[in-house]
Amino acid sequence: MFPPPPGIEGRPSVSRRNHALAFAGLLIATGLAVVTPADAAHGDWVERTLRAMTLEEKVGQLFVADVWGKDANQPDPGNQTKYGVPTAAQVVERYHPGGVIYFNNSGTDNVDDPAQVARLSDGLQRAALASGARLPLIVSTDQEGGRVTRIAAPATEYPSSMAIGAGRSAEDARELAAINGRELRAMGINQDFAPDADVNSNPLNPIIGSRSFSADPALASSLVAAEVDGYQNSGPATETVSSAAKHFPGHGDAATDSHTGLPVIDRTEGQWRQIDLPPFQAAIKAGTDVIMTAHITVPSLDPSGEPATLSKPIITGILRDELHYDGVVVTDSLQMAGVRQLHPDAEIPVLALEAGVDQMLMPPDLGVAVTGVLDAVKSGRLTEQRIDQSVRRILALKQKRGILAQPFTGTPVVGTPEHLARIQAITDRTTTVLRNDAKLLPLADPGKVLVTGWNNPAYPGYPAEPVAALAKDLNGTAASTGASPTAAQIDEAVAAAKGADTVVVLTNGLRTSQPQRDLVRALTNTGKRLIAVSVQEPYDPGYADVPTWVVTYDWRDVTMRSLAKVLLGRISPQGKLPVTIPGAYEFGTGLTW
Repeated sequence: MFPPPPGIEGRPSVSRRNHALAFAGLLIATGLAVVTPADAAHGDWVERTLRAMTLEEKVGQLFVADVWGKDANQPDPGNQTKYGVPTAAQVVERYHPGGVIYFNNSGTDNVDDPAQVARLSDGLQRAALASGARLPLIVSTDQEGGRVTRIAAPATEYPSSMAIGAGRSAEDARELAAINGRELRAMGINQDFAPDADVNSNPLNPIIGSRSFSADPALASSLVAAEVDGYQNSGPATETVSSAAKHFPGHGDAATDSHTGLPVIDRTEGQWRQIDLPPFQAAIKAGTDVIMTAHITVPSLDPSGEPATLSKPIITGILRDELHYDGVVVTDSLQMAGVRQLHPDAEIPVLALEAGVDQMLMPPDLGVAVTGVLDAVKSGRLTEQRIDQSVRRILALKQKRGILAQPFTGTPVVGTPEHLARIQAITDRTTTVLRNDAKLLPLADPGKVLVTGWNNPAYPGYPAEPVAALAKDLNGTAASTGASPTAAQIDEAVAAAKGADTVVVLTNGLRTSQPQRDLVRALTNTGKRLIAVSVQEPYDPGYADVPTWVVTYDWRDVTMRSLAKVLLGRISPQGKLPVTIPGAYEFGTGLTW
């Protein structure tokens, strides 16, 4: 456990301030660039810095790189393969990107524990300040909560956005973002690609779902604005993070995953303005530092067939000119299939800049992407003034968010009893009981409890045993059947149920999983007291007729604890369904006692 933090509105710890000052002294002593708080606040710093930069340095600022490894100076084969250099620090020194992004133990493998993340951040910042234009990095990650969690315990873990939608509290959303932002900044991360501003109006959406607050534009707008405020305004700039509302112009009606294809959104412009636009307007009004684009095509807004990321009518015409947004616009990952279907990788960054984008996230080949932009400037297709426009926004963001004044961190203060208790209290207000026909809940005398059903497939960085976590909280027995139970596993679960008084079955994705539906049906036929719990997307109750249905919106340990409290009657359920489950339950459904 890390030492207790100051309050959410408090100042940095003395050790953290001294750590930053020590680094600043080191930089001055070695002749490296350092920006004092007074200099960073000076009005003309952006313009003076811009004038001193080479074209190559400016173009570097337009990219956010994914780097491999948990140590800035430790060789990793991923860096050698993609960038031709062995360490993450050398990637920064070679390409001087404007930012980097961290992932957990999949892919680039940047995360082990909070102290390690802080050391990685400081190592990369030292590399940035020693190379190129000697500018600190925007260090980013996707820490949305729920299934999109890059840094887990011992840092604080958070419920999904849709769980917060079920809780209906803007103050809870604001507090969650404040705690999340404070902990990220303590680890040297100064930008969170959150909140998700998509309105999940399509129950079949394969990629957004519980990452969205709600299918209701007004509710989503309220919570998006609250989280933007919490991330950015809950303390001094050096203790907060930039928020990035995503994915403009709205990914909520997609029926295709843009990681694997190019979704087509067939809304009319009027429908888009009524449903998808409001949360982004709310984010802009709240002052979001960044907006992330979507790799989707919306023919009613741009009939060209280009993904929104590369669409000038959408990015410049709507986001810039109509909505008057002048903050940083960043693409979603350029490694995704949704943006790579129509153009070669060297062309995509040029098209993005022509559309009005400022930063390009994770190009498949950074060298190819940088060369493509430089060649476009040399040929006259892009002007250096256009490059300056985006770099100016990026520098202003680094100045505003206190990255210039304090690029380094100290011993990270995360996962404290105070933070854990506050997030647990927020999560306790999100569990949603949809059906209690047999009046089984709350469990006055649960007897022998069996918890079975869906378990997250073993995946580094994710808890692999929500079944076991819930069974522990219920003082019961765990018998996971995995994500796709076999006939033998179903038989084993049924046999175990015969020796139990109460059975809790976790589900995730019943619509597309016949084996899970078979499991639920077999458990129902045992005649035992059965509680079904949808532990990710809330739509499962539309695909199985069970007298007792509960929805949690994610399966993290903090959520399983809240679920156990509701089932045992220690707290009353307060969550209200933030979407409509077609043919089953209406928006706002939620029982209590």
